[in-house]
Amino acid sequence: MTRLSSIVSTAILSGSLLGAVAAAQATPAQSVVSTAVRVTPANDVPDIALDPASLLPDLPPLPPAKASLIGGTVQKLDRVRDQVTVQIFGGGKMKVAFDTRTHFYRDGVDGSASGLQKGDRVYLDTILDGSTVFARSIRVKTTNSTGETEGTIISYRADKGELEIRDALSPRSLKIHVTPQTRLMHGDQTVSANELMPGTLVAIKFGPQQNGGDIAQELSVLAVPGSSFTFAGRITSLDLRLGVLVLDSSTDHKTYEIYFDPSVIASNDKLREASDVTVITRFDGNRYVARTLTVNSPNR
Repeated sequence: MTRLSSIVSTAILSGSLLGAVAAAQATPAQSVVSTAVRVTPANDVPDIALDPASLLPDLPPLPPAKASLIGGTVQKLDRVRDQVTVQIFGGGKMKVAFDTRTHFYRDGVDGSASGLQKGDRVYLDTILDGSTVFARSIRVKTTNSTGETEGTIISYRADKGELEIRDALSPRSLKIHVTPQTRLMHGDQTVSANELMPGTLVAIKFGPQQNGGDIAQELSVLAVPGSSFTFAGRITSLDLRLGVLVLDSSTDHKTYEIYFDPSVIASNDKLREASDVTVITRFDGNRYVARTLTVNSPNR
């Protein structure tokens, strides 16, 4: 009897110990399970804002090139290829590319590509990026305003008041009507229509279409064939092989393409990008050709 009581007591004691051990071993597991299945309320999770554009690789900088102002009406939008087809003021169509590097404005206020709509009256600051016409900026005008363009005169028919010009980026020539009310300027002086000779570089402001054509409100003669021009500023692009440089003018802050004879200019070892130069040129009816070039301060 005594031995049986001892065995039972031992068994009870062993069972208590085993239960205690089991309980001790189970506690961490239960804690882990409890931690694993704990659900954090949604309002406890901090919001993380991620701009999808930040996941895209950076685009290369735009090439330094002379910009051309193109005005027209949006005829078609391709948001998949990021292209806009513009019906150019004066005639013709042009397909222009844009991307995140393009600046958008609507009536002078910062905008976005999503705000661009078919039928919008726009002005595009364009350059040639390889073989693609690219818009550095697109300005949407919703208020009444005049159009603007710049180009070289191909012909002028005084009997019809019809002026035909060629823009460097336009796929075809543009025809604009000149009327007795059109203001003709050369610098600060008023001139006659006799100044409208082929090869003359002009800037034109014109109004809405009337009778199938645009009416020139103001026409400024910028350069006539054979005239001389002096440019001063910093070189932003230089190609010694092709004989062309792009100069950022320090006077009017515009960019100009200037052509030169590489065999003469290339001998100046101080000439390089970012050099400050003064160039005396001759306008030949198509482009500015350097006659003399002086490096004022070499790039350091």
